[in-house]
Amino acid sequence: MSSEIKVVEKVQPLKQLGGVVTNGNGNGQGYNGVVGDYAYYASLRNDVYCAAAYGDLGRLRMLVEYLGFSLKERDALGYYALQWAALNNRTDITQYIIEHGGDVNAKDQSGQTALHWSAVRGLIQVAEVLLQGGAWVDAADVNGYRITHVATQYGQTAFLYYVVSKWNADPDVPDNEGRSPLHWAAYKGFMDCIRLLLYLDANRGCQDREGCTPLHWAAIKGNLEACTLLLQGSQEGLAVTDNSGLTPAQLASEKNHRKIAFLLGNTRRLHEYRSNRNSCLGKLPKLGLAPVLCCVIVVHLTTYIHSVIMASNLPKLTAGFGILAWLGVFLSSAGLIWFYRCSSKDPGYIKMNVSDHQNLKDEPLLKIEANHPALLAGNWSQLCTTCKIIKPLRAKHCSTCDRCVEQFDHHCPWVSNCVGKKNKWDFFLFIVLEVMAMVITGVVAMTRILTDPMAPAGFSPMFSHASTHHIGALTFLIMDIFYFFGASALVVSQATQISRNITTNEMANIMRYSYLRGADGQLRNPYDHGCWKNCSDFMINGYNEDVPIAEDSANSEETGMIQIPRDSNLQNSNSHAPTDRNGHIAVHVNSSNINAHHGPVHSLVQPR
Repeated sequence: MSSEIKVVEKVQPLKQLGGVVTNGNGNGQGYNGVVGDYAYYASLRNDVYCAAAYGDLGRLRMLVEYLGFSLKERDALGYYALQWAALNNRTDITQYIIEHGGDVNAKDQSGQTALHWSAVRGLIQVAEVLLQGGAWVDAADVNGYRITHVATQYGQTAFLYYVVSKWNADPDVPDNEGRSPLHWAAYKGFMDCIRLLLYLDANRGCQDREGCTPLHWAAIKGNLEACTLLLQGSQEGLAVTDNSGLTPAQLASEKNHRKIAFLLGNTRRLHEYRSNRNSCLGKLPKLGLAPVLCCVIVVHLTTYIHSVIMASNLPKLTAGFGILAWLGVFLSSAGLIWFYRCSSKDPGYIKMNVSDHQNLKDEPLLKIEANHPALLAGNWSQLCTTCKIIKPLRAKHCSTCDRCVEQFDHHCPWVSNCVGKKNKWDFFLFIVLEVMAMVITGVVAMTRILTDPMAPAGFSPMFSHASTHHIGALTFLIMDIFYFFGASALVVSQATQISRNITTNEMANIMRYSYLRGADGQLRNPYDHGCWKNCSDFMINGYNEDVPIAEDSANSEETGMIQIPRDSNLQNSNSHAPTDRNGHIAVHVNSSNINAHHGPVHSLVQPR
């Protein structure tokens, strides 16, 4: 891909001022007003840009108001004081420059404005000042990059959210090469940016000048998670070819990304298989294995009644033992009722947000929920790109059901339904009843075989006799033991999770979900209220409420969307940015921690 935003082309000598780095004329002196080897006027003129970068408002006022220096001129490298102030998050300096003649839309030799520079670091506060001062939200540089491109190139999701939701920036605008912000997010592998753009209905099938879609670029770069996310809700792009006639799967194979090639190839075959609605086989995945499991239970129960309870070649049941034998039938039959409830019941589907796509650009979806706590806190994983909703923290989108499910536990193919908040009680009761039935019917079957008066002594002779005269009962017993171990393991697993108020999905992704970690980084389940309360709430209500326990941390700091970290680095950073004594970041835009990493030239990365 073409190189992303470049703020400075060449490294120049630096003038470092108490932790603040900026481009100077190289007089080699600190920020103290002492005249060096250069002319006095040139030194003072250079101090205008140093003061803007450093945040010295008093010095800047003296230079502008008393000495008459202009804020409309460029420095030795061709950059404006407003750009340095914007890059270093100097909101007061930025406001002062705008009020005293600085051109808020002034462009450097690369066509970049101060707003572009604020997007590099995702500085929302200074961007607010610039936009309130009349900055053009759709300003493009020489490469056609808008601020949405720049924010995406650097993974600044909060900044992207801000300019789209508040200032109606176009999240789907192409650059000069026809690449949208989604192309860049897919190539760079910034998952939160991808989620946000897909939530905004960004065109995932858009092709650039080389015919590549975002999925092509994710496959070329080897971003497995990005490919997975781009495939959610739409698999149409799997068959799209670029100008060389290659699909994303073929590009991944050529670049030796085997896992991605396998994923894309299998997904395409499965999509074509499911799309064939004219055949009965095409409907089987939606039907699931519930009918199969129901038939297995019915056949197993019928075998038990015919070969164990009603067997004519076994001793007649006593009254007490007969009640126990039929109790197993009753429990298994009751389990079938709960099996039907679990299979047919709403597991906790969250209502989808059906929007008018024609009016999407006039009224972005995010603008409807601009003050949603999840987005203000930066929890971008709660955006569902398919249902177009901000889902609850413990909800998950099921790729099989194609719906978001509250307190998603898992999708069970054996019940042909998800197990979630509204049907987990039915699922748990179903497996408990069936395990209890298996225990009783297994004990009854074993007792009937062992108490046969015609059976010889010794294990081998008795087994041989049973396999000859009681083949039905023996077959039932073997299958019952086999089913018991699988079902009992599931019961123990579910019971353990219920006692801890955690789901199967959370257990499987415990290392990925940030809300399952405390402020110290250690694993912590905020919804675990203790075994007794967890179990009692589940037994009484059928589910547990999502009420987190507040973490006791005197030093914890609340972070929001508009708060700027004091010592955070760029996502592309290789070294720590220097900070001033107030904790503000001040970066030379050509240093290694701010200079953009160049994307590869497509002819070098795309197999021909």
